[in-house]
Amino acid sequence: MDIFELMKKDGHEQIIFNFDKETGMKAIIAIHDSTLGQTFGGVRMINYTSIEDALRDAMRLAKAMTYKCAAADEDKGGSKAVIWGDPEKDKNEAYLRAFGRFIEMLKGRIVTGVDLNLDLTDGSIIGRETQYILARPKEEGSSGSSGATTALGIYIGLKACAKFLWGDENLRGKTIAVQGLGAVGEPLLEYLKEGGLEVIGTDFNENTLQRLQAKYGFKTVSPEAIYEVQCDIFCPCAVGSILNDKTIPKLKCKLVAGCANNQLEDEERHSRMLHERGILYAPDFIINAGGVIQAIDELQGYNPERVRMKTERIYGRLLRIFEMAKKEGILPLEAANHYAESRIHRIHKMKRLYVPK
Repeated sequence: MDIFELMKKDGHEQIIFNFDKETGMKAIIAIHDSTLGQTFGGVRMINYTSIEDALRDAMRLAKAMTYKCAAADEDKGGSKAVIWGDPEKDKNEAYLRAFGRFIEMLKGRIVTGVDLNLDLTDGSIIGRETQYILARPKEEGSSGSSGATTALGIYIGLKACAKFLWGDENLRGKTIAVQGLGAVGEPLLEYLKEGGLEVIGTDFNENTLQRLQAKYGFKTVSPEAIYEVQCDIFCPCAVGSILNDKTIPKLKCKLVAGCANNQLEDEERHSRMLHERGILYAPDFIINAGGVIQAIDELQGYNPERVRMKTERIYGRLLRIFEMAKKEGILPLEAANHYAESRIHRIHKMKRLYVPK
C-alpha cells in the first residue's frame, strides 16, 4: 500500500498516525482539503480488520466532508478521524482523553465531533483534553446530539426529491423503507409519521426495533430483507457501502435518499447502476448535511433558528442539483460533485489576494 499514491489520487493534504503506548489508543486523522478553511470531520471508533481498512475509511470520509462542507456553504474543509479499537472492550476515560490530546496537538487544524460508536458522553471526555470538539452535551454549553437536525434535513430533502420525481412534494401515502433506527433514524420516524408515510423499518438492535415499533406502529423486516421491500423510497440510515453489486439489483424503489455516509461502495459504478435501474439517487453528502451545519454553527455561537434556516436550504440545493444533472445529461452524484468543486475552485482563486495579518 503506497500511502502517498492514495493521497495523490484524491488530493489529500495530510495523514496523521497517532499511538499512545500507555492506553493502546490507535487513531488515524485524514485531512483532505483546507481550501475553504479550518477542517471539520467527526471521529468514529471501529475494530477494523486491517490498517488499510482504517486508512481507507478515514480518507474516503475526509474527502466526503470536504464536499459536504463546500456544498452546504460552510467555510470549512474536510477531515476525518478514526480510532482503531473495539468500542466494547477498549474504550475508557484515559483512552479517549489520549485521543483528545492528539486532536489538541493540531491546534485547530481539525475540529471534530463524535460519530459511529461514540456518544455525547465520550465527546465530553475527549473535550477534557481539547477545545476542538463540537456537539457535546447541552449542559456543557454545546448543541448536543445532531441527530434530530440531520433527520430534519433528510425529511426536507425527501420533499425536494418527491417534487422532482413525482411533481409534488407531498409525501403522504408514500412507502419508505428505513434501514437503521439510531441517532438519525429514530427522530426521522417522527417526521415520517407527521408526513403520513407508510414506514417499513429495520435495525440490527432488536430491542431498539421493538421499542420504536411499539411507539410508531410501523412494519418491520429483518436487516437482510430490507433491500427487497416493495416501496417508493429506500432510506439508508446505518453504515456506508451498502449500495453495491449485490444489493442494488434487489431494490424495488424509485428513490434512494438517506443519512448514511458513503452509501455507494463504488461511486461511479453504483451511481450509474441506480440510474440504469430508473432509481433517483439523492447524493448523501447533500441531503445529510444538517448535522454538520449544526456542529459548525457552534463555532460562532449556537443559534437553533439559524441552523434550521440553513438546513432548510437542502431543499433548493437538491432541486438545483437534479435539474443540473437533467440539463447536462449527467448523474445526480456527478452534478453534486461539480456543485461542491466549483465553490472550492472559486474560493481558491479568491485566496490569491494577500491580506496582511
